[in-house]
Amino acid sequence: MYESCRDLLKRNGLTGTDVAVMIPHQANIRIINAAAARLGIPMEKVVINIQDYGNTTAGTIPLATRDAVAQGRLKKGDLALFAAVGAGYTVGASLWRWAF
Repeated sequence: MYESCRDLLKRNGLTGTDVAVMIPHQANIRIINAAAARLGIPMEKVVINIQDYGNTTAGTIPLATRDAVAQGRLKKGDLALFAAVGAGYTVGASLWRWAF
């Protein structure tokens, strides 16, 4: 997860400090903590809801996004970093300028 996020940010001339909120796949809290720390993103900018829902597989990022919006943590104009990791070497990251 870290490497894909790092490469995505670098490709766009950004760093973890530019990210308003990181919304990761909620599979494993240790992976989330490690990726955020290595990216320089403070945990208060990382949406974590695994304690509420567990790993809901494909639904983790949409649920965490909904939670971020409802909590006022994701606002219009914010730069959001979405990241996912799965079985084997499956990984992906997406960078969005939130427009709603």
